[in-house]
Amino acid sequence: MAATEQRMDFGLPPHAMAGLQSVFRNHPPIRSVTLYGSRAKGNFRHNSDIDLMLTAPDMTWSEFNRVEQEIDDLLLPWKVDLALLHHVENQDLLNHVERVGVDIFQNQI
Repeated sequence: MAATEQRMDFGLPPHAMAGLQSVFRNHPPIRSVTLYGSRAKGNFRHNSDIDLMLTAPDMTWSEFNRVEQEIDDLLLPWKVDLALLHHVENQDLLNHVERVGVDIFQNQI
């Protein structure tokens, strides 16, 4: 696979990205989802986790837990780390997401 193709798909097969986006679409409080970390930077390994920042200021913890469960039900072979933007206090993490993050989902509602 060409290096530019790897950056565009973040090392994830189409069915994995489609599955994730389907979960996000089923939860209207999610305004956007940003991929960050090694997959966004393009220096991931085959077993790198998937770091996702949800912009969902109206999401309850109960719904957040449902999103985590639905992603787990996809049976992806990678660990998926979810974070809610409005609950992140680590400024270094916020700066990293701002610097290297790539939006992979935008709510169309």
